[in-house]
Amino acid sequence: MGRERQAGAHAQGSCRDRGLNPVTATMGDSVTLAVASRTKELQAQGRTVFGFAAGEPDFDTPEHIKRAAIRALEAGATKYTPAAGLPALRAAVAEKLRRDNGLVYSPGQIVISNGAKHSLSILFTALCSPGDEVIIPSPYWLSYPEMVKVAGGKPVGLAGLESRDFKITPEQLEQAITRKTRALILNSPSNPVGHVYSRAELKALADVATARGVFIVSDEIYEKMVYDGAEHVSVASLSSKAMELTITVNGFSKAYAMPGWRLGYAAGPADVMRAVAAIQSHCASAPSTFAQFGGVEALTGSQQCVADMVRAFDERRLYLYQRLAAMPGITCIRPQGAFYVLPNIARFGMASVQFAERLLEEADVAVIPGIAFGSDAHVRLSYACSMDNIRGGMDKFEAFVKRL
Repeated sequence: MGRERQAGAHAQGSCRDRGLNPVTATMGDSVTLAVASRTKELQAQGRTVFGFAAGEPDFDTPEHIKRAAIRALEAGATKYTPAAGLPALRAAVAEKLRRDNGLVYSPGQIVISNGAKHSLSILFTALCSPGDEVIIPSPYWLSYPEMVKVAGGKPVGLAGLESRDFKITPEQLEQAITRKTRALILNSPSNPVGHVYSRAELKALADVATARGVFIVSDEIYEKMVYDGAEHVSVASLSSKAMELTITVNGFSKAYAMPGWRLGYAAGPADVMRAVAAIQSHCASAPSTFAQFGGVEALTGSQQCVADMVRAFDERRLYLYQRLAAMPGITCIRPQGAFYVLPNIARFGMASVQFAERLLEEADVAVIPGIAFGSDAHVRLSYACSMDNIRGGMDKFEAFVKRL
């Protein structure tokens, strides 16, 4: 991982020397890719590495979804769709949002993109003018700040207290908003924390944002993965004003185990979504046509596959959390959503990169340093992996921290 940081510093110098967009010189290195690269090196040496880095389900895409895409290919669905997406998929998303989230959008207010990450990237381009501020609760998904910077905006971190499961408060938000604030990002259930904001907590935050005319970007990609009786609530459903200022982003990668299909969507105010569609028409034309037919089947077909995956994630979550919480020197909040846990490793007196490097080199356990998510006191583990991997990895992790 150290080699990648050196390479990144050299790349920044090259950007300045060659007159490239200066934003690229400020973009952080991919710590995730560094972990993955070193993991592969160790595996090539014959070592068994217990990986907790993956941010994608380990399940295969359900068969009925794959068959729908295959049928579409066989029927010749290989041409462009409209830039905003296949009409049938936009209609299916509109119905899904009405049925599951209490949100009434016309298909014209929905844009299908190449994954939720693409939806977010285009959305920030549409929303941000140079210097506009976007408030990002911390710890955060590592790509949010970089997307905002590429769009010309300024990411503003807002740290939640660990004693409150890292959730920000309305008072914090009120103090963080300035005349330059353009948007607030909310991610519930959260990556990397796994917290889920309650309806009342979201309503209080939405009231502050909307009273100040601030857009809310609600990343709901993990909405189906909630546990312990937690409720997922769509921010836009909370009031008419929230509906006017919220853009809901979601996708197919997590709930339907479709990460490689690159299919996501955004829904929001008509003027914002027209801008998003226009940008997409020039930078991507449209998402993959036959993948969109798979998306239609995912939303309109049996949802048993989702329930089965969430049940498996819940079993893994409980085991992983209980093992970590019982380890000496480790403190950890109990995640209620997504498929991540974020243990605090500050008591070991190491930065998160150093801890992760030693854990990988000495114990063959791969985790992501928390610095990538805005918190150097933590590391992130994903339980989107088998129980055998979790059991073996926790045995190694526990032995490592006991040695420390």
